[in-house]
Amino acid sequence: MSSNITISGTDFKFKGQRNLYKGKVRDVYTIDDLLVMVATDRISAFDYILARNIPHKGQVLNQMASYFLKETANIIPNWWIAAPDPNVSIGKKCTPYKVEMVVRNYLVGHAWRTYKEGNRVLCGIGLSEGLKENQQFEKPILTPSTKADEGHDLDISREEIIARGVVPELEYKVLEKYSLELFNIGSNMAKERGLILVDTKYEFGKDDKGNILLIDEIHTPDSSRYFYEEDYADRFSKGLAPRQLSKEFVREWLIAHGFQGKEDQIMPVMPDSFIKEISERYLELYRIITGHELEVFATIDPLERIKTNIESWLVSNT
Repeated sequence: MSSNITISGTDFKFKGQRNLYKGKVRDVYTIDDLLVMVATDRISAFDYILARNIPHKGQVLNQMASYFLKETANIIPNWWIAAPDPNVSIGKKCTPYKVEMVVRNYLVGHAWRTYKEGNRVLCGIGLSEGLKENQQFEKPILTPSTKADEGHDLDISREEIIARGVVPELEYKVLEKYSLELFNIGSNMAKERGLILVDTKYEFGKDDKGNILLIDEIHTPDSSRYFYEEDYADRFSKGLAPRQLSKEFVREWLIAHGFQGKEDQIMPVMPDSFIKEISERYLELYRIITGHELEVFATIDPLERIKTNIESWLVSNT
């Protein structure tokens, strides 16, 4: 695990390529009726791409997402077809819904920051007085957000989504059902590994036949928070922050250094020691979830490897 070569981005040209979209972390190619997602080593927080890459991060995200998509495909239909490279997933092209389905089971992160400011309604859901940071809710709650093409995603209620026609009511009910089922599955899988799935987000889309499919990634450290279960209750009772595996500690570091993505704030540069810590946390979560050490594909030219593997798969399967 010695290589620190990272993947900042890609700019491939494939036969049949119709589009290239660069998200915060993934470069997404539309090739005929397929989507080819390349997970880079970029990292984002507060809807900004940070200045430095994280070694092995893209591989962790892609392989964890592939693992969970395969594990849940017999229960909730999804877009994923294959992972021909450690950093690549290929799947069905879908038209995405313009909402992210965020499921929360603990008062932490954005929900806590909103609550601490005095707000007692989150995405149309009333929250009780006297709650503490990291406290578990009586049951998981759905707190959707708009899926912005640019800028910040915004909280939105179920009622607003339906009233504005963002998602038709009958289809939104399916998104709700799928989201809560997936969260229950993810929670059980995490518990088996000594973790608590704290919160997560899901994205959905429609394929060309009108089927609703789960898209993008699920239950990765970029889309989810995890606590260690063994000492959560003890630490919470003492007012201590839970030990966790997620990207939240990156956000906390940025906040401590004066950055929350707000206007006129300057993004701090993360030192080498912190970059190393972030990478190690991603690798640790992968090891705990899958039960295996990540087999790092640290080639001298990862871009050439990725391009070759994608082209080989396309020739063999299309």
